[in-house]
Amino acid sequence: MKPENLGEKYDKIADWWHERHFDSDYGVKQFKSALRFVSSNSNALDVGCGSGGRFIHILKAKEFKVTGIDVSIEMIKLARKNHPDESFLLQDICLWETNEKFDFIYAWDSIFHLPLDMQKPVLNKLCRLLNQGGILFYTFGNAIGESTGEWLGDVFYYSSIGINDNLQLLIENDLSVLHLELDQYPEKHVCVLAQKANTK
Repeated sequence: MKPENLGEKYDKIADWWHERHFDSDYGVKQFKSALRFVSSNSNALDVGCGSGGRFIHILKAKEFKVTGIDVSIEMIKLARKNHPDESFLLQDICLWETNEKFDFIYAWDSIFHLPLDMQKPVLNKLCRLLNQGGILFYTFGNAIGESTGEWLGDVFYYSSIGINDNLQLLIENDLSVLHLELDQYPEKHVCVLAQKANTK
């Protein structure tokens, strides 16, 4: 599925998503656990930020500067309204480039929508955008290949390179895997936490 098509699908459900996730506790336990490993509260990148909300509230309380990117026009509009002091960009992570580095990068339930052939390039990019000692925290599916699923009356695309290839890619990018969990077992939902080597 092309990112612009995914954005259009999320445009249709943006208000529904916002109402149910802005202040929910979904993923908050795992997110707070990941933040314990972040040594510098400087700047964070939210990949697939949606309408903002619960994670950004936590980061703001810790005085992070937050940049969020998403392919949904309506989600970005909501995020800018909800968090006017932060930076939200209508961008496709597959194409987006920046010279900025981040201390904390997270992608909760977002990159599993990427085309399968973009999984590795995007993960390599996220590793490259980390500062030394920075933390990468993201979720993916415990499967290999492509699939679709019906949700809210629409069909959504998913892809994954599986656990082993995710771990190998992180290691090849000089990240140490600190934690991996099938946090919604028996659902095939994996969250992983890794830290970039600090060579200073």
